[in-house]
Amino acid sequence: MSDSQSTTHPAVSASIPLQAEPGHLIRRAHQLAVGTFAKTHGKQITPVQYAVLRALQDAPGMDQVTLADRVALDTSTTADIAARLDAKGWIVRELLPRRQRALRLTPEGEAVLAEMLPRVAPMYGQLLDALEPAEREEFLRLLRKFVHLNTPAPEDDADMPDQPSDSA
Repeated sequence: MSDSQSTTHPAVSASIPLQAEPGHLIRRAHQLAVGTFAKTHGKQITPVQYAVLRALQDAPGMDQVTLADRVALDTSTTADIAARLDAKGWIVRELLPRRQRALRLTPEGEAVLAEMLPRVAPMYGQLLDALEPAEREEFLRLLRKFVHLNTPAPEDDADMPDQPSDSA
């Protein structure tokens, strides 16, 4: 660690309340987003499953490893989600050489997305409704920047253990 870095970031110390800590605020924002998603779309599909379906809609036939990277999940969690979506009849998994699988939406999976998509923009509008339009744009810009700057480069991923998601 360089002299310019410290082990305790000045913005996060024991002297500030939990409600002001970035990790707590991010977790609360996630809770609000998941709750809004469930209220809008029901509990038959999770936000992560929705992200997988959307990624497959954008790139049919994608393999599971590429899909995992695209939706920012580890490969084990992605395989579990793919198995769940396959069991629901929403995707098909085609075996490729080297034990990889190509994934595609089924007509039923396409119908699920077609039913969901008209409600997505209003759902996010409701989620961000308390913010002024300029604040929404700034919030989303900063959120994208935060995610981008805190996403490890692909070569850094090899050193990180898989972290299964509890919201599969």
